Amino acid sequence: MLSNYLDLIRWNRPAGWLLLLWPTLSALWVAAGGFPGWHLLTVFTLGTFLMRSAGCCINDVADRDFDRHVKRTAQRPVTRGAVTVRQALALGAVLALLAFALVLSTNALTIALSFAALAVTLVYPYAKRFVSMPQAVLGVAFSFGIPMAFAAVQSQVPLLAWVLLLGNLFWVLAYDTEYAMVDRDDDLRIGMKTSAITLGRLDVPVVMACYFAYLLIWGLALLDRVPGPWFALGLGLAAAQALWHGTMIRDRSREGCFRAFRLNHWLGFTVFAGIAASWL
Repeated sequence: MLSNYLDLIRWNRPAGWLLLLWPTLSALWVAAGGFPGWHLLTVFTLGTFLMRSAGCCINDVADRDFDRHVKRTAQRPVTRGAVTVRQALALGAVLALLAFALVLSTNALTIALSFAALAVTLVYPYAKRFVSMPQAVLGVAFSFGIPMAFAAVQSQVPLLAWVLLLGNLFWVLAYDTEYAMVDRDDDLRIGMKTSAITLGRLDVPVVMACYFAYLLIWGLALLDRVPGPWFALGLGLAAAQALWHGTMIRDRSREGCFRAFRLNHWLGFTVFAGIAASWL
């Protein structure tokens, strides 16, 4: 049974929570002007893992009737009946409560923002039924660690935090559209709405434009705030990775698109490494 629960929270696929972690840690370092301290580092690292795992439980329950019709998701634990809906929701609730317990060790503003983050997490699985670009909703959910990081460090959320959230949203649109391109045929058949379907043949150029917007916004926002050359180097290496991803998705093959998606956490790590190295 334990293996089914681990499968439910994607224990063996860490790329998902790393995609949340790197922009959150980047925001922590920027907000603190360097290393933010072990307490906040622990809170946001563990909290990111716990909330992503809780989100997987909620998502799999919401999508259980759709997932059985999609090649990539047909064997998920809830879909195949290895974990019941009640068990999945109970696990998700426990994980979310553990994450909330960590947030309680910060301040009132961060705690208040955590409720907004939870609300977006709960809404996202159902956005795929009604919103033509549900990846934008996911972008907000996967970027909310940025204002929370600033709130935890500075007890305020400056304009810079929202600018970085906007930039990160473009990155989420890029990699989650790649993810949606993997399932486009199945999603068309079952009536699911995704950015890959909405964009049609514009999918590849829009993905590349989103990568560019992400790196441009973060670059303009932070080049004068992050000392030394390391951040610029990190942006350059991240841009090179984005171009590499473009070569993987240009023929729209399932394998190429999925590989590009899975490698995106390295792009996020590269940006974070440039930021962190600047304050060493």
